[in-house]
Parts: sequence; C-alpha cells; structure tokens
Amino acid sequence: MIELLVGGTPVATYVTDPDVDIRLAPRPYLHPVRTLNGTVVTDEFPEDHPWHLGVSLTMQDVDGINIWGGRTYVRDQGYIWRDDHGRVVSDGREPIDGGFTENLRWCDGGGRLLLREHRSVTARPARHGWELSFGYALSAPGEAEVVIGSPATNGRTGGAGYGGFFWRATSGAAEAFTASGGEPHGATESWLALTVEDSYTLVFRGLAGDDRWFARTGDYNGVCAALAFEDTVTVKPGAPLARQIRVLVADGCLTRDEVAAALAEG
Repeated sequence: MIELLVGGTPVATYVTDPDVDIRLAPRPYLHPVRTLNGTVVTDEFPEDHPWHLGVSLTMQDVDGINIWGGRTYVRDQGYIWRDDHGRVVSDGREPIDGGFTENLRWCDGGGRLLLREHRSVTARPARHGWELSFGYALSAPGEAEVVIGSPATNGRTGGAGYGGFFWRATSGAAEAFTASGGEPHGATESWLALTVEDSYTLVFRGLAGDDRWFARTGDYNGVCAALAFEDTVTVKPGAPLARQIRVLVADGCLTRDEVAAALAEG
C-alpha cells in the first residue's frame, strides 16, 4: 500500500495488489480517501455492489472482458454471471512530487494482455481542502484495435453508460449538481459536484472527447467520468486514450458559487 500525503496529513491509501475474487475484477484502487479533517469519502466492497472498490479505473467491457466486476450486461438477456472477468496488474511504480507514476497491464482471466496503461496519481493542497489528480493513458498492446464499451453500448437503457474513472462514495443523503444547475447524470459540463450528509463535497473535473458524467445518489452514491456513455470507444494502435481527472476533496457542503470560486483559483 501507498499513502498519499498533503502537508504531512494522510489523505488516501492506494491498495496496490488487492487479493480479491476474480469476479470483483481485481485492480489497484484508492481507499480510504479522506478529507483533511479525516472524514472518509470512499467505500469498498459495499453490500449492494461489492465490486465497487473505492476510487479506481474500471470498465465493464474491454473487447468482451469484464474489468468492472459483478454480472455482465448481455444484449437481449440482461445482467448475467459469466466467466469473463479480468484484472488490472501493476508493473511497478516510480515516486514523483506528491504521488507516483505507474505502469499497468489490463488482462483477461487467463492473463492475456488487453491494454497497457500509464497512470499518474498525486495529491496537493487546494482551496477548501485538497485535490486528487488521476491521469491515465490506455494503449493498445499490439496491431489490433481495442473496443471499450458499457452496459449502455450493449443494449441497457436508462443511462447505464458507466465505466472509466469511478468513485464510490459513502452512503447517506447526497446531492449531485453542476455549474448550470441542469441534470447531472449524462451531463457534459466542465465540473460535477457531489455532497454527502452535509459532511463533505467532491468536485470532479476532466471530461474529454464524448465523455459524460455518470452520477448516482440514493440507491448508492457514486460518480464516473464515463468513457462509453452512449457509444463504444476504440483505442487504436499508436494512439493512446488519455484523460486527466481532478477531484477537489473538501470538508463540509460547498455551494455552487463556492465551487466555482475554488475552481477559478486553479
């Protein structure tokens, strides 16, 4: 495990090699993530979705392999259990200022290489709290293209286009909102905020391309910077799919104006 620090305060634990069942799609993840005052803002192995592992990069369909965990959505059949789960494995990390970089392999259950990833994870002070920066680049490992999909691209209706950078927050009364005040789920706005139990606020940035925000409150609280919200995404050889996600982690409930002011400071 690796601890991320801000001003000497531990704010996140990075689980490097989780020993979990293949049906949970083993992968490195962040948990617990905390505010500067120590409030935990992530969940792992929740009873409703035990494959939700804190903060992780995860997809339900990578060339037909489930690296999200749980049941797989199959067109005209719905969610079913299949022997199609994969895992993400680290090939080593290097320390950098505020965190680390890492090379990883996305593999099927038998170890066949699907994707290569270069990742950077850092923490720094920010107005109202601290900011997590999570950058990644997914590369096709050979001459063939790699197609990334979601339950939505496989036929599920209702905005189930999840997959990508995913944050499972703690349970409790929650609200998600964007700069415009419009519907957050499926939005393409520059930022999305989530407040939980009048205790903490998370502010997400970093959509690119055709990405959308996937936001859930109520049955569970979570936010995903979704890569395949409506259509599949193709990773072509020599053209990595790169994203830089930033998340402000703040104590208390920030208003829309307070979020805008904090982000204006960079």
